[in-house]
Amino acid sequence: MTPPGWHPDPGHSGKGPAQERWWDGAQWTGHVRASPGAARRRGIRIGVGVTVGAVVLAAIGGGVYLLGEDGGGRPDTAASSPSAAPDLPGAPDGDGKDGGRGGEGNDGENGGGQGPGEQLPPTEPGFATDLAAGISLPVPDGWKGTSGAVGAGLTTGEHACPGDTAETCVRGGVFSAPAAAMKLTAATPEEAARKDIEANAEESYGGKSYGEITSHEELKSEAVTVAGGKGYVVRWKVVTEKGDDGYVESLVFPSPASEDMLVVVRSGFDINKDAPKLSVLDEITGGIKAASGAGGGTGGAV
Repeated sequence: MTPPGWHPDPGHSGKGPAQERWWDGAQWTGHVRASPGAARRRGIRIGVGVTVGAVVLAAIGGGVYLLGEDGGGRPDTAASSPSAAPDLPGAPDGDGKDGGRGGEGNDGENGGGQGPGEQLPPTEPGFATDLAAGISLPVPDGWKGTSGAVGAGLTTGEHACPGDTAETCVRGGVFSAPAAAMKLTAATPEEAARKDIEANAEESYGGKSYGEITSHEELKSEAVTVAGGKGYVVRWKVVTEKGDDGYVESLVFPSPASEDMLVVVRSGFDINKDAPKLSVLDEITGGIKAASGAGGGTGGAV
């Protein structure tokens, strides 16, 4: 018997972003959400842990790769992502039974599906909004920004992955999500950032797309204020077995919407003449702000 929880939506047509629907243990409800990246899908690859807009961001960074959808939306088996009991964080409120509808991302592409009464990410020109985290990321000129009910992403410079040319990598990427959505538990932003950086590096520049990470150098490890909250950032330079080396960064700070929620922003830039400069990453960090209606907090990092 399939336990209550979020599972791949059996009614998804296969068009548009992947989504999950809440199974209450007896029937499918009307609650849907963007699919977490725990279930990898075939197709072009870019990325870390949560579906935002048309892509699944599995690690975001220069080494990140875009994950497209597989050919069909109907799962063959129960979801591979963990199920949550209805009274656990992540369970929907109520027991809606009507079908959901797709949202719109800031870049005009479809966002994750939403159930009746559930909020869509607010659209604001020049920003990609992570509704769950309560933040908006500034979209630099020439970049693609994608908003989501859970997670937001920025990418630029698509190119064939050096270790597997059938896959698509990006020169630079930034991804946000609540720490809980990334299964990252920590008491403080510093603890969370220090825990996350290794996973960020491996998911961004490890695996067959870039080969093994042969070494790394810590470039930054310091306190920072983001969107009015006291956070922490760790930045590494990584040396890869194949292709370009890269910079990876894990930034963690309290959500402007809830002091009890930590937000993780993972970044990765190739070290390449066609990749964005690290100053662009600093500008993005400095421009992170509270999403509309998320409560206190202002943009800027110090």
